[in-house]
Amino acid sequence: MNIQKYVTEQPLEVRAFFALVDTTAHLVAASEKYWASKSLNGARIRILVEIAKAGGNILPSVLAGRIGVTKANISAMLIPLEQLGYIHTSSHPEDGRKRRIFLSPEGERLLLEEMPGNRETVAENMKSLDETEMKQLLSLLHKLHRKPD
Repeated sequence: MNIQKYVTEQPLEVRAFFALVDTTAHLVAASEKYWASKSLNGARIRILVEIAKAGGNILPSVLAGRIGVTKANISAMLIPLEQLGYIHTSSHPEDGRKRRIFLSPEGERLLLEEMPGNRETVAENMKSLDETEMKQLLSLLHKLHRKPD
């Protein structure tokens, strides 16, 4: 077998996939650079955003599913956020074996202060597309994201 078939002579679908991966990595790096300039971490911010999107509280298992990690990993990721005071946890009202994660006032303050700057950074990196192209990109990404029946 010729290895070149898999590394340089790629079909259109594979080239498109890796172009998407490379572009995503570039855009995520710009966002991460912003967070690093604030001594923050994009993964931790994403957790806080997901909690906020859920109305300020969420089950760890649901949060893990939304960000694509295991329940064990989400538990480890929550520790520094709780130590920094951005979240707090309490027992689930109906099932004491479960716990809920809550966005603290300090976590909400952090998002309110820092999200505008990050969103400006993200928008700046998307300026090479006009509105029509962005709508088309969103449509294509949505189409790719749909699960096959």
